[in-house]
Amino acid sequence: MHRRNSRRIALVLTSAAAAVPLLTACGSDAHPGAAAVVGGQRITVSQLESRVNEVRDAQQAATADSAQYEQAIAKTGGLTRNTLHTMVLDRVLHRAATDSGVTVTRKEMQQMRAGLEQQAGGAKQLEVAWLQQYNVAPKRLTESLRTEIEAQKLATTLGADMQTEAGKAAFWKALSQASKELDVDLNPRYGSWDVTKSSRVDAKTPWVKQVTALASEAQQTA
Repeated sequence: MHRRNSRRIALVLTSAAAAVPLLTACGSDAHPGAAAVVGGQRITVSQLESRVNEVRDAQQAATADSAQYEQAIAKTGGLTRNTLHTMVLDRVLHRAATDSGVTVTRKEMQQMRAGLEQQAGGAKQLEVAWLQQYNVAPKRLTESLRTEIEAQKLATTLGADMQTEAGKAAFWKALSQASKELDVDLNPRYGSWDVTKSSRVDAKTPWVKQVTALASEAQQTA
């Protein structure tokens, strides 16, 4: 049950960036050194780069040789932008969950992790699976599972069946409201934030090299 629910929620969350069209950037350079500002709190460029490096280091450690590592990099060419999307969306989701009275206990995280480890065949196997499917470094696994539980409990609180279009609409409506409350502002070099869809989108600016085939990348890394 845990695995089925978490994968369904995770796929909905991680595919959001690839599902929306390109929009004009609405961010600004009002926050130098910040990749994004969420609820007045900065996500710095260095924090973003650190998270990306965690994934790259984990990918390198999980591959047998340089050729496999290069293949892993090729499959995750949009990693920086997708990582920022995840970092912002996690905060938006947490706000939506908090607004709905959702909390997550340490015991719930331990139980989910134990169940997933059993299904995956061990702790190491689960870490590799989460890295390959969701670009989550092993050191961030517990944090990621907390977000998954928040998403599940939020859906339950909202009475949203994530297997139906109506349920997904209700879920994303709550995230859209949270995005508005947090006033998400992205550095234009990373795109902009679509409040309606609670998702990062690429900016059409002459000084930013466009990243193409986001949908293809999402499918390859799912």
